[in-house]
Amino acid sequence: MTASAFDLSDTQAMLRDSLSRFLAEQYDVELRARTLAAADRQPPLWRAFAHELGLLGAGLPEAVGGLGGGLSDQLVVMETLGAHLAAEPYLSTAVIGAGLLRELPGAVAPRLLSRIVDGDAVIAFAAGEPHGRHLLDTHRTRVVADSDGWRLDGHKSVVSCAPWATDLLVAAVSDDGPALLVVPMDTAGLVRRDYRTLDGGRASELRFDGVRLRAEQRLVAGRDATSRLARGVDEATLAVCAEANGVLSRLMADTVAYVKDRRQFGVPIASFQALQHRLADMHLAWQQAAALTAAMVPALAAPSDERARAVSSAKVCVARACRTVGQGAVQLHGGMGMTEELAVGHYFRRATQIEREFGGVDHHLRRVAGLAA
Repeated sequence: MTASAFDLSDTQAMLRDSLSRFLAEQYDVELRARTLAAADRQPPLWRAFAHELGLLGAGLPEAVGGLGGGLSDQLVVMETLGAHLAAEPYLSTAVIGAGLLRELPGAVAPRLLSRIVDGDAVIAFAAGEPHGRHLLDTHRTRVVADSDGWRLDGHKSVVSCAPWATDLLVAAVSDDGPALLVVPMDTAGLVRRDYRTLDGGRASELRFDGVRLRAEQRLVAGRDATSRLARGVDEATLAVCAEANGVLSRLMADTVAYVKDRRQFGVPIASFQALQHRLADMHLAWQQAAALTAAMVPALAAPSDERARAVSSAKVCVARACRTVGQGAVQLHGGMGMTEELAVGHYFRRATQIEREFGGVDHHLRRVAGLAA
């Protein structure tokens, strides 16, 4: 069982252990590839997550059927999902979606949160656009008043898990400033082009051509929307950092096992000093990333600038570790590292995607530098 980067409570340890056992029994790499290839309409383990494990409500309030936990519980789940390479839309639904919907006024958000807990809703977060995927203040997707509701026009790119989604949370621009909207996937005027992602998951390009929305579908706008979106993206960024710890732990474990078993010139290649140095660099990068991720969790409750610096610092460290450990693992496995039959290739692809998800090294270095200036 993978050691956690976080200091777990007894409840969180039980949550991790039960999820880890379930995934170990249900979800090896070969089965993952087959089930994802056939999972065009629904993620393969989603119903089990909701009904067998009660996982989707772990970080949600009891008022909507959750277990009363918070983001720290969700980070433990993300870390465990990473260790088993589960491609379920937990991040987009339970972390981003539920995080944005919590404590919103009106009746729409509580209803959607209850559907998330029951496993009846899958959320996709439509924020990135072709000209600026990680800059929320450059959005061109626009929502304007239209008779007794709203009209939405624009283009969103690389919307993760959208082919599985029942509902979208869309970041747009309105006359009142940034706005957050909920849009069911079967809404007229919504055009979707689906494709597979590098790690075997699903994503879409979305176009909104005169999409008509009811008044209550614009959940929040203005400064409140700006602060909620910024916080939601920061929480999601730290969540993929937690997932990365699980991914990197498996890459390290498989690589160490391989070099101990693989023999050359009559001895295990783990005895070669050059490879020992490479493994030490990989281990150090992984441990630094895991420690920094755990250390940054309290900063999520800090003022926005301090939170942003902390999250971006963690993401820079994690992105660099994904490259160091991922490429090292593949290279030490030789040509076998890129085969479909070996787990290391699948984990490497997920590590490569995490490296760029919610912004890569350059984006987050610029962000920290801008805050310092």
